[in-house]
Amino acid sequence: MIENILLTVVTAATPFLIAAIGELIVERSGVLNLGVEGMMIMGAVFAFMAAQVTGNPYVGIIAGIIAGGAFSLIFGFLTITMVSNQVATGLALTILGLGFAGMVGESFVGLPGIKLEAISIPFLSDIPVIGRLLFGQDVIVYISFALVVGTLWFLFKTHAGLTLRSVGDNPSAAHALGISVSKVRYLAVLFGGSCAGLAGAYLSLVYVPQWTEGMTAGRGWIALALVVFASWRPERIILGAYLFGAVTIAQFHAQAVGISVPSQLLSALPYIATIVVLILISRNRRLTLINTPASLGKQFVPDR
Repeated sequence: MIENILLTVVTAATPFLIAAIGELIVERSGVLNLGVEGMMIMGAVFAFMAAQVTGNPYVGIIAGIIAGGAFSLIFGFLTITMVSNQVATGLALTILGLGFAGMVGESFVGLPGIKLEAISIPFLSDIPVIGRLLFGQDVIVYISFALVVGTLWFLFKTHAGLTLRSVGDNPSAAHALGISVSKVRYLAVLFGGSCAGLAGAYLSLVYVPQWTEGMTAGRGWIALALVVFASWRPERIILGAYLFGAVTIAQFHAQAVGISVPSQLLSALPYIATIVVLILISRNRRLTLINTPASLGKQFVPDR
């Protein structure tokens, strides 16, 4: 029983973790991308379609990453090159992504999915409780942990990470030092979009191996909240992602044990938790500002 609950928590938390790590890099560059939800749904539909056509879920993963990355480049062009408002552009792309995904995926609704199977490591996977939990996950779960470790190392142990943070804190000073602010931000946005696409692919290939319109169900917005919850620190995103993952699956286990709570309230739990967390964080202004990129959401036009 406990093992099954923990496994479902991992499954529910993984898309939050991947999407939030991608958005953290984007925001560390000073760009606020509210189009995560749209990029996730694009990744979900194209991953499902590619897996259906080829019969290979790994092709689906690649397609999901490419779809999310390509969609993020539209956001990058509009906000970085054309200097459009980041908030309005992100919202518009979310609406566009949800509508476009619903249109291109219409003929795939109801088809059985090509599920990405878990990796089974001989002997280790058979260890009671922790065997399947640690050594019997699918490849995307392991990628999610690698992304956290890699992001932590990149941000605080590399010159490129220092450059990214400098662009997010003071793009004018970075530009004066000869750093291409636009290039850094484009790469960050591309990484974030690719992560969102991978998170979407996980939804349609693992979490619920099928395609249904709107299947991201607000997870992109929760990923955005997780970045604030973690105060822009990669290691804290793991805690937040698994906390929200546990809240997400709580509704199913509550119904299974016969707790008489309205299903609508249980479905709303992840979003209620998001609001509560943001309210608690906002009460501590020092915690909110301590790692916030100083130029987050601000447009930058280099002097000519």
